[in-house]
Amino acid sequence: MLRSRFLLGQLLLLAALTVALATPALRGQQSGQSPNSPGSTTATSDGGAAQADFDSLIDLIQSTVAPDSWADNGTGEGEIAPFDINGVYADPTGTLRYEILAESATTPLRKLPRIPSTPEGSDRARQGSSLRFVSLNKLESAIARRQQQHLPLPPEMLTLAGLQRLQYVMVYPETADLVIAGPAGDWQVGPDGRIVSTETGYPVLRLDDLLMLWRRRHTYPEAAFGCSISPRQAGLAKTQAYVQASNLKPIDAGQRSAWIDGLRHCLGKQDVEFFGMAADSHVARVLLVADYHMKLIGMGLAEPVDGVVSYLDTVELTADGAPPPMAVLRWWFSMKYDPVTTDQDRTLFQLLGPGVEVLSENELLAAHGRRVATGRSEALNRQFASTFTSEYPQICRRYPLYAELRNVFDLAMALAIVQQEGLTERVGWLPTLFADANRLALPSERVPVEVDTVVNHRVISSKHIVAGISGGVWLDPDKALEVRVSKTSEESAGVRRKMQSTVEQSAQSWWWD
Repeated sequence: MLRSRFLLGQLLLLAALTVALATPALRGQQSGQSPNSPGSTTATSDGGAAQADFDSLIDLIQSTVAPDSWADNGTGEGEIAPFDINGVYADPTGTLRYEILAESATTPLRKLPRIPSTPEGSDRARQGSSLRFVSLNKLESAIARRQQQHLPLPPEMLTLAGLQRLQYVMVYPETADLVIAGPAGDWQVGPDGRIVSTETGYPVLRLDDLLMLWRRRHTYPEAAFGCSISPRQAGLAKTQAYVQASNLKPIDAGQRSAWIDGLRHCLGKQDVEFFGMAADSHVARVLLVADYHMKLIGMGLAEPVDGVVSYLDTVELTADGAPPPMAVLRWWFSMKYDPVTTDQDRTLFQLLGPGVEVLSENELLAAHGRRVATGRSEALNRQFASTFTSEYPQICRRYPLYAELRNVFDLAMALAIVQQEGLTERVGWLPTLFADANRLALPSERVPVEVDTVVNHRVISSKHIVAGISGGVWLDPDKALEVRVSKTSEESAGVRRKMQSTVEQSAQSWWWD
């Protein structure tokens, strides 16, 4: 017989989304926008479009992923049904699920079909470059020209010329260009529908992510944005009562599974919330999937990464043989950048630091399931968060979804620099297509609103069952941004020389090496 004592944390009760996730729903459709409203387009039989938009992005993914991953949504259009990220996948009903995969997550990226090249220089953009420059204002002009010609957006535009990381934000005074720069190269569509670098396997930067983040700064008054998965107070109250009742009598080992099912039933649904951004965007999906998967690693339900031990595996009994006290654990992603360095005339800004960190907090569970913030994090809670942060580069190699999260953070930080430093004004650029969803609509994805509960547990010393609960993603780029004028380093001096040597190229194209 097992005498049960339980640790409830915001860690293990995670879950299956009850609404479709990661499905580019109606093409070019914003939230609340009908397929035929202004800003949406209709694809032609030869693959063209009524105006340059993101239909070409959906077409490229559709033509590459397996045919059985597509579902008819009843509109005459296809939509990407499941995405499969090391066992996290959306089934045809739109429920997010998790399976432990037998195949190693470290299997090398297999050769996949490349996105077809276009006459506008896609092959040239596929060539590797240690530093590629992309002029945002010239890119907007190039998109406008394609709209006038009724042409779809080519792959090099959708991928920002194959940028793999965003390292610099620049102003070209000679040509009035606002530029982002970083390493770049060839790309392909992975089996999960992600557009990834053929060199690293990491997701490349995306135009639709850039535009969503650009627009959110003008749509939402608050600087911060993100998502959360939160248990409901009523569910926590039922769970609290269930645990207290369970502690009054022994639980036979054969009843353990039934007890876990009861715990899951008591907690019930958890709410998914997005704030400060479009909930139907690709960025929203990236944040939510990363948050979900991070909790699975912490629960010991995802294949582990060397150096990162699940929280559940670190929990031990106290000296008197008791488990840790009942608490709610919170983990969430946040921004982690060093001060952005710039030169005396503030034309070259360099992003420094890891970009992403995991933070933690222990909450108390008061009467009636009420959560009480403490502002503190106990040792094991801090240990998981700090280890996840320090091992983040290795985690990205194992699970590229975290590299995609880092891309979003980098874009958000770059746009904070643009706004805080007034860079659009400095180059005399008033964005039009970039700012107007009616003129250039973004792909829309179905919005998840709640999750069912999934539970993991551990038996300690044949006596105790430990269970726990889940967190979120919080980005506040304005608060995270600190700009410092620094002495010119050898690296930044080299970048400045390259800037000066490519002024003539910048006058001819929206991207250059």
